[in-house]
Amino acid sequence: MKHDIKDQKDIQWMVDSFYKKVDNDEVLSPIFNNIIQGDWPKHLEKMYRFWGSMLLNQNNYQGNPLMKHLHLPIASNHFNRWVELFTTTIDEHFSGPVADHAKERAHNISKMFQQRIKDFKDNQFRMG
Repeated sequence: MKHDIKDQKDIQWMVDSFYKKVDNDEVLSPIFNNIIQGDWPKHLEKMYRFWGSMLLNQNNYQGNPLMKHLHLPIASNHFNRWVELFTTTIDEHFSGPVADHAKERAHNISKMFQQRIKDFKDNQFRMG
C-alpha cells in the first residue's frame, strides 16, 4: 500500500528511484551523465536536500538550481521527459497531499526553468 511522503527516508527513496530512471533514459541520461560525470552520490545528496526543503520544509538546501541549468543543452523535450519520469516515480511509490505537491512542484519548476532559460538565451542573442 502506498503512503505519503513523510520523512527523509521517503525523500531518499523518491530521489533514488527517480534518478535510476533518469540514468537509464535515452533522452535524459546523456545530459545528466555528461554533467555529473560519474559523481552520482554528490548529485543525489544535493537532491535529497533540495526535495527535503521543497516538500518537508527542512531548509537545508543552499544553491541556485536555475543557474546550474542556464548553459546546458536542454530543451522542452528534456523538461517534458523529466516531469514524466518524476510523476511516474511519485505515482508508483506514493499517494497523498505531499506526493501531489511534489508532482505540482516538479511541473512548476519545469515551466519556470523553461521560461527563464528561454529569456536568458534570448537576451544573450540580442546582446551577442
